[in-house]
Formats: sequence, C-alpha cells, structure tokens
Amino acid sequence: MQFELVSLDGVKFHEDVYSVVLPTAAGQITVMPGHEALLGVVVPGVIIIRRTKTDSDAHLEHFATFGGVLEVGAHEDGSKYARVLVDEATHGDDVSEAEAEKAHQAALELKRHAKDQVELDKAQAMVDRQAVRLAVAQVRRRHRR
Repeated sequence: MQFELVSLDGVKFHEDVYSVVLPTAAGQITVMPGHEALLGVVVPGVIIIRRTKTDSDAHLEHFATFGGVLEVGAHEDGSKYARVLVDEATHGDDVSEAEAEKAHQAALELKRHAKDQVELDKAQAMVDRQAVRLAVAQVRRRHRR
C-alpha cells in the first residue's frame, strides 16, 4: 500500500508500507493494504508506520502530527493508498525528548497563569502540541532499547 504524509512544508513521507496507525476522531485505527475506502479526520497524535510485515518495533517510523484529514482509496490499477494531509508533521528522529519535556512544562506554566479564555485556549493548544512531541520522543526512546 502506498502511504503519503503531506504537511504545509511538503511531503514528509511517500513510500510503500505494510501498515499505518493513525489517531482519528473515532479513535486509533490501523490502515493496511486491504482497507476499505475511507475519509476521516486525523487528530493530534502519533502516526506509526510499519514498512514491512517483518519490521521490528525498533524499525517503525513515528511522526508527531497535529490534526488533518485522511483519505484511503484505490488507484485506477486497483492498488491501495492512504494519504494524510496535516498542517505540521515532525519525524520522531527530529524530536529531542529533553527539549520536548522543557517545552511541555513551559506550556503547562503558561496555562496555569492564563488570565482569560483566549490565553487559556492558546496555552492548551501549546500543551497538546508539546504532549504529542513528548510522546513521540518517548516512544522512539523505548523502541531503541
């Protein structure tokens, strides 16, 4: 199955894969080559890509994403594809756990000191973003062991 992850910065991933785990509004789903056609909403979370059936967890690709849309379908030749369009996607290798933890703590501090709903909403968005980045960094660390 062909998987494509596209952000505002361009194509982040475009290869044939065995499976992709996606955080959707309906919960986490796994898309595999035989998946039915689907349109859906991707929520902030971690996208996990398994290139081949025999890949160990240490060889999975992880991306922190912050919402977008998902399309699963078939090309004219019948081959399946999954495409995710997001505002932002960060590869797990590009996330420092220490920096993500520091940014998460700073966002929590901003949230604690918010003076109105606008500041609270902005701070919560920052908390959510940094929580996803931190989760990706922690997953990458665990799988490298």
